[in-house]
This record gives sequence, structure tokens and C-alpha cells, in this order.
Amino acid sequence: MNHQETAQEIIKAVGGTNNINSVYHCITRLRFELKDNDKVDNGTLKKLDKVMGTNISGDQFQVIIGNDVPKVFDAMVKEHPALQQSSEKKETKSDNKKNVILKIFETIAGVFAPMLPAITAAGMLKGLLALFVSLGWMSAGTDTYRILSAIGDGVFHYLPLLIAVSAARKFGSNPFVAIALGTALMYPDMSTLLSSGESVAFIGIPVTAVSYASSVIPILLAVWLMSYVEKWVDRVIPAALKLLLVPLITLLVMVPVTLIAIGPLGTFVGNGLSGGINWLLNEGGLIAGIVLGGAMALIIMTGMHYALVPIILSNIATLGFDKFLPLTYISNMGQAGATLGVFFRAKDKKLKTVALSTSFTALMGVTEPAMYGVNMKYKKPFAAAMIGSAVGGGFALAFGAKAYVLAGNGGLPGLPSLIGQTFWYSLIGMILAFVVGAIMSTVFGIKEEEGDAEALAQFSPGASSAPAAAPSNEAAAVNVEDMGAPTPTSDATAVAPMTGKAIPLKEVNDPTFGDELMGKGVAFVPSGRELVSPVTGTVMNVFKTKHAIVVRSDDGMELLIHVGINTVKLRGQYFESHVEAGTRVQAGDKLLSFELDQIAKEYDITTAMVVTNTADYKDIQPVNLGEIMMGQEVLKAQI
Repeated sequence: MNHQETAQEIIKAVGGTNNINSVYHCITRLRFELKDNDKVDNGTLKKLDKVMGTNISGDQFQVIIGNDVPKVFDAMVKEHPALQQSSEKKETKSDNKKNVILKIFETIAGVFAPMLPAITAAGMLKGLLALFVSLGWMSAGTDTYRILSAIGDGVFHYLPLLIAVSAARKFGSNPFVAIALGTALMYPDMSTLLSSGESVAFIGIPVTAVSYASSVIPILLAVWLMSYVEKWVDRVIPAALKLLLVPLITLLVMVPVTLIAIGPLGTFVGNGLSGGINWLLNEGGLIAGIVLGGAMALIIMTGMHYALVPIILSNIATLGFDKFLPLTYISNMGQAGATLGVFFRAKDKKLKTVALSTSFTALMGVTEPAMYGVNMKYKKPFAAAMIGSAVGGGFALAFGAKAYVLAGNGGLPGLPSLIGQTFWYSLIGMILAFVVGAIMSTVFGIKEEEGDAEALAQFSPGASSAPAAAPSNEAAAVNVEDMGAPTPTSDATAVAPMTGKAIPLKEVNDPTFGDELMGKGVAFVPSGRELVSPVTGTVMNVFKTKHAIVVRSDDGMELLIHVGINTVKLRGQYFESHVEAGTRVQAGDKLLSFELDQIAKEYDITTAMVVTNTADYKDIQPVNLGEIMMGQEVLKAQI
């Protein structure tokens, strides 16, 4: 599937363009503001080749893509140009109900995410230059060094202009007027005037001396206020004069207001925030490193780390280093180590392969596949990752580890950003996080059944048909272990095991069934509370949590019937089994009963019926899709 097809499928799966308020992307994921998150088809999204997973942070719906996210985003806006400016749309009523703090975080994220490619490219170049100089490959006094240094430093020196453009798009104002505001603040004569040491006034009102080069908060606040001023002026100016007067009046108002009030206020706020956080990082030492290192994964998941981007950039621009960034590297290593621990402990070959590959991608700085695809799914590895990160973070801050540039990668490729006096402390912190995360994850282990892996492994083609429990009625039961698995010799049919709606298997919101990994079959949306045998034959297995059962027909067709999605987590609650492994049944005999209403409150009740020995048949097709009654023919298999 190419990027254009992926983009189209993603838009369709999130409810179409009419359900999208805004969308932008960061380094690894698409970030949607949707009108209604309930319209999202998560199952379809997770089946797409280029989608690694999904996540919800506050009201923001995130689709995790990885390194190809810019290409997928470009394909989206090429197909639907309105999405390019979607972030400039007015807030909906639902936006106004958001938590204020959450709105601030999301706004900062929306402003800084589009800038990251330029910032990280410049940061990486600065890191490489530092490496080349330290290795003696380049001299800091050469023309080549000065030109390359200008590429790296220029972005940070003129950072207010980048922020002005991105903030204007976020707040719905004219980006070129925002640039004009930024250039006025950074104009050489203005800088000379404010740095002269003498009192400065505008029409008698004192102007506080503030340096706007490399600043973050002042221009962010200025463009935010400018968006309201510009819109108000636009409403009152006649249409014929808008082009000339709206930008003129906006600038005449905003430049003085910024110089007199917003600039000093923004500098005060920025210095206060960075001062407080830097105090914690400097004075907290070991304890701060343990707390922040351990919590870093949670901070990143909620998007709160974007609120710290202005502080990180300010630290690097003014101090020449930042102590928060090494903790993000260390957190990545903790996730990579924990996923490697899953590789060591997992029994399922597919899970082992996924764990090993995602551990490697986390080492390279892309942690989403490891975090969302493995560690969070099995819970204990996520805890192991946090413990590893806490140990590494404690060591790093105890020795004052620093990052000297903002690189675009928090993994091994981004190591040049840490090169400096504290490089080895940062590196040891990363190694500790990885090793401790791997050890703790291996010790903790995982319950593969948490993702239905254990259940499906038992019922997969070729799996052992040993009973979950020995039959209590020896006279009526058959010793299943001695039965073998005879090859079907004739066509077979199965009837509906429940009353409800029969649907194609591909519509099941679980790739294990929907992608026919277990075999072909049909699915049901039940309206009743009973599950009956679809064939005449023998019960081969009743899963210990009673949510799934395997029946083999007398003519050799093996059927797995799985009530609900992820209902293994109920551990038998709301289910009652009426048969045991080895029990002989006629088509229509009761197998299970379940409390449909209670299950539906927590889980998708869609029930899959799969022919696990699909390979023994030439063709398997559902019949009578739609509303169906228990006992009505629903599936045919041909030899």
C-alpha cells in the first residue's frame, strides 16, 4: 500500500474529512482533533501496513506512523487541501469544554510540531560539528566551520520568526503579518536601542529592555494576542480597505504592545518556568532523576513534553545546554530494554519477532512500536521500562548530565547532541536504563493471554487438542488426546450458533480474526444469550475462561467459536459452560450461556466462528449473511 492509499484509508477510518477539526504531525504520528472520537474505526487503522498503532491523549486522537509520517501527511493534504489549513479552524463547542491545562499543552504541541524538522536538522548539525571538533577532524576557526555553524545557529537565533509562522497558523492569523511583527522586534537598530543601557520610551511609555533573539515565550504570546487584534480589526474595516489597513493597524498596535508589555511579561514567565525546572534539575539531583526519568514515558504519552520544548530551546540558546533532554534518551533506552525482555520471555514466535524488531527501532529513537505495540499491551514490561528509566535518570542527573543541542532523534543516532563534558554520564545513564529495563522485564515476565495470545495459540491450526480439563463423566466423554485430527473427506456445513446478525469475518475489529490469521469463517453480532453447537460432533476444547470453545464435526471440520473481542480478560465472569472437552454434541445443543448486556458494557460482543483447519478445504464461504436465527445454515466448506 503506497502513501496515497494509506492516507485515504486513514481519513476514511477516522470518520472522513467531515469528522476532522484539525490535523498535524510530529516526528512519528498524525495528531487529529476530531469532532467525534467514537466514529473512529480502530480495527481498520491497525490493519494498515504503515500504521504502528493508535493513542488518545486528552481529546487528541493520534495515529502512529513512524518515519513515514511526513509523506503520509503530505498525501493527505494533496488529496484534501483543506486539511493543510484545518488547524486554523475555529474552535468547536467541544474544544471549549477541554481542561485549560490540556488546551495549553495541545496548543504548544500544535505550534512546535511543524517546526521540529528545521530545529532538529540544525541541532543535529551542531552536534556533528561538536563531534568533528572534539575528534580533531575540523577546526573551529575555518571558513567551512563558520558556514556550517551558521546553518546550525541561524535557526535558533531567528527562532522567533519560525514560531511566528507556526503560531499564526495555529491561531488563525496571517503568518506574514506575524513574521513582520517578529522582524520588527529583531531589527538590528531595535536590538541596538534596547541593549544601549539607556531608558527607552514609546510616546512617553517606558519600554523594558528585552533581547528577542532566540526567545520563545514573548513571540508566542504576541502572535496569540495578535490573532484577536487582527480579527477584530478585520471585522470593523470596510472590505475595500482591508488589504491595506488590517495589517497596518495590527502591526501598529502589536509591536508597541509587545515591546511595552508582552515582551517583558513573556520573558518573566519564560525565565520563571525555566528557572523553576532548572532548579529542580540542578538541585534535585538523584531524586529528581529517578522521579522524572521514571515518569518520562507517561509525560511523553500525554504530550506534556511539548510544553517543555520552549524551555529546552531557551536553555540551549542562553545556557548552552539543557538537562531535561538526556532523560528523554534514557526513557527511550528503558523502553527498548523492556521490549528485549519480552523477547527473552515470550513463547509465541510471532511475539518474539515483534519484540526484537521493536526493541531495535526504539534504540534508533522510534519508541512508539515498542511502547504501544508491546510494553503497554502486556503492562509489566511498561513498568519495567519505567524502572529502568528511573535508574538511568537518577544516575544521569546525579552527575549533571547535559544535552548541548536539540537533535531530531532520542536514540543512538542522536548521540551527537550529548557530546560535551558530561557525555559519558549520559551514555552510562542510557546503558543502565536499557540493561535494567531488560532485566526487570525478563524477571516480571508476561501473560500472553492478556492479548488473547494464549487462547488463540491453543486453538490455532496444528495446535494440540488436549483438553483444558478432564471430563467428569467418563462414560459419556471421549478421550480427546487419543482422537488425532482426521483429514476431512467430504464437504461440510455449519449452522448459526446464535441468533443475531451474521457478518463477514473481515469486519471483526481484531486483526487475528479479521485478517483470517486463524482461518476462514463468519462472525456474528449476537442478540441472544446462548451459544449452541454449529455441528454434530465432539467438543475438543473449552477455554478455562469459558469465552471460547472448539468443536470438531464428525466429517472433520474444526470450528473455533470466540465470544466477543478480548473477553479473555473477563476471566470467566458472565460466562457459563454447559459442556466439557470430549462431550458429544448434536447441532443445536447448548454449549455456553453468557450475560450479553454485561459483557457489552466493557467489550465488543462480536463473535467469530473460524474453521481452524481451513487448509484442508478448497473453499470456505459464509451463506445467509444478515439477520439470522440460531440453527440456520451459515457456512459451507468444500473439499
